[in-house]
Amino acid sequence: MRERVLSDLRQLLRDVFVAKAAGQPHARLARAHGYVDGYMRAILDLGIVPKAELLAMVTEERARAEGPATTTVKAERLDATV
Repeated sequence: MRERVLSDLRQLLRDVFVAKAAGQPHARLARAHGYVDGYMRAILDLGIVPKAELLAMVTEERARAEGPATTTVKAERLDATV
């Protein structure tokens, strides 16, 4: 189950990054972001994957879609609310 959930999340993330790169309308991007946010919240609430692993996956998928980051920023606390 865990692998299926992560695979689905990777696909949702790819869809968001592809839509963004294609210049899709804001409404479509907002809806896609909402799906990803809700899916990630459910994964966290169910304890399927820890937050740090989800953040690493988002970073990895973003780099795959948009290229490497220009700089690396180290978070001081992963549980901090921004």
